[in-house]
Amino acid sequence: MIALDDLDRAFLRALVADATLSAGELGRRYGLSQPAAWRRLKRLTSAGVIRTRRVVVDREALGFSVTVFLGVKLATRGRVSLEDFERAVSAIPEVQTVQYILGAYDYRLRVVARDLADFERVLRRRVMTLPGIGQVDANVLLSEERLPGPIG
Repeated sequence: MIALDDLDRAFLRALVADATLSAGELGRRYGLSQPAAWRRLKRLTSAGVIRTRRVVVDREALGFSVTVFLGVKLATRGRVSLEDFERAVSAIPEVQTVQYILGAYDYRLRVVARDLADFERVLRRRVMTLPGIGQVDANVLLSEERLPGPIG
């Protein structure tokens, strides 16, 4: 674990809000030179605090207006390996995340679709044909809030 000072936390909060900020812009905001800001970013990245910067695509703008969370319980854990299931489910483009979880289900999937009819197609033709699939429970996302992580 790396020790973070107030400036590190300010950098992280700024990058969470806008991952495209350059070292020069961060330096201007917080009173550092571009090289000093770059060294700070490099230290945070090397320590693993910043894993990646990414673009968040607006799924609705691309026509994917439905998000469904699926709880999946495998029917035959011994006969079909977890890796086989994970490999097969990861190949479905509509599946955005695959989470191996502890609880009532073995996996939690985030699935996007254009509408409910499209989701039904994905469920019937792709998800329900996965190796080892057993019980599936669906929860349709109504709204979502993005909360910043525990930066402190």
